[in-house]
Amino acid sequence: MSKQVVALVGRPNVGKSTLFNRLAGERLAVVHERPGTTRDRIVAEAEWNGVAFDLIDTGGFDPTDDSFDERYLPQIRAQAEQAILAADAIVFLVDGASGVSPLDHEIADILRREQVPILLVVNKIDSAARGDRSSEFYELGLGDPIPISALHGRGTGDMLDRLTEVMDPAPQMATDDDEVKIAIVGRPNVGKSSLLNRLLGEERAIVSPLPGTTRDAIDTQLEFEGVPLTLIDTAGIRRRGRIKPGVEKYSSMRALKAIQRADVALLLIDGTEGVTAQDAHIAGMILDKLKSVLLLVNKWDIVPEEIRDIQAYAEHVRSALKFLDFVPVFFISALIGTNVHKVLPAALQIQEERLQRIPTSRLNELLLEAQSAHAPPSKAGKRLRIYFASQVRTDPPTFLFHVNDPKLMHFSYVRFLENRIREEYSYVGTPIRLSFRSRS
Repeated sequence: MSKQVVALVGRPNVGKSTLFNRLAGERLAVVHERPGTTRDRIVAEAEWNGVAFDLIDTGGFDPTDDSFDERYLPQIRAQAEQAILAADAIVFLVDGASGVSPLDHEIADILRREQVPILLVVNKIDSAARGDRSSEFYELGLGDPIPISALHGRGTGDMLDRLTEVMDPAPQMATDDDEVKIAIVGRPNVGKSSLLNRLLGEERAIVSPLPGTTRDAIDTQLEFEGVPLTLIDTAGIRRRGRIKPGVEKYSSMRALKAIQRADVALLLIDGTEGVTAQDAHIAGMILDKLKSVLLLVNKWDIVPEEIRDIQAYAEHVRSALKFLDFVPVFFISALIGTNVHKVLPAALQIQEERLQRIPTSRLNELLLEAQSAHAPPSKAGKRLRIYFASQVRTDPPTFLFHVNDPKLMHFSYVRFLENRIREEYSYVGTPIRLSFRSRS
């Protein structure tokens, strides 16, 4: 089942980041934090009243000063529109201390026309005495204002109660389990649409469009070498044009929804620009969701001659994305078709390895060999002892180790065990999860 996306939207300095940080710190959980994944995190996994969703701090419109200026209106409208396209529900945050502003009206005019659940949340209501100040926001026409103080946490529980009430309790189910779902993700203008068109054109398959869970994406079904596939396209981030400031944030939102629906993600990188911070951010989201991934360096045909060295460029990619060292890197040109014929076979191989299961007997043999080669760590004179291991699930591959004390397990030894498993069962392109539990 696909998790829903909730976006925090609002003009500058209304407290979006403060609210995000409070919720992420006190009520929501950011998971799968790993060393080496330095990136700007704007996503927190959330669950409230049994409803799971991803909360995203969009950042939003950010002019050099806070004054209203007509020239910013196209950007404000465009960013509000993009939030609507990317999110399943929106928290529209306004400033109760300064009152209703022209910028609030501009954003509200756009939100009011759409069919997305919207919560109007009035921030900086730090006491009951200030509660009356939220009533002026009725003029925005977005229903009952919800007074909160993001700084002090006042009213945030009531806000989350209302949010889960308006969200769809049963989000759209994923496509048939027999189908391999492949998402094409990346920042704007890296060639996602070109790759989709090239894949469909080269395979000459009979395809059928299916409505996706994103509002501007079309899923495409095809059959490749007897295997049914669904291609999830996230192109169209600039479908309404006009997006300049904040475009990367909405690219992340769109990518997140595609990633969480996919088995394998095709992460496109613009070869003429190299790996950017946004590429690393999207790669990090793939890792957070424990999805398989294939890295595609696109536009290889127009990369300048002086840097068109595959080995050196691959080292640049691996250096910038150290946390994806298990992922293959292909150099392609979606425009002219270079190496595109290798993409789907590689994605299917990755999916096949993602689903493989290691026999328990062999896994424990590997464990004994690993401990003989490198003794487990110790702390304060107490040594870690690993008694038994088993693979408890596939998709993603998850291994449970029974130990004397999980606190003795050091990250470096976790990585050592993972590498030992990968030496024999490569799980190419797929993150694997190792969990440690005290033996009862």
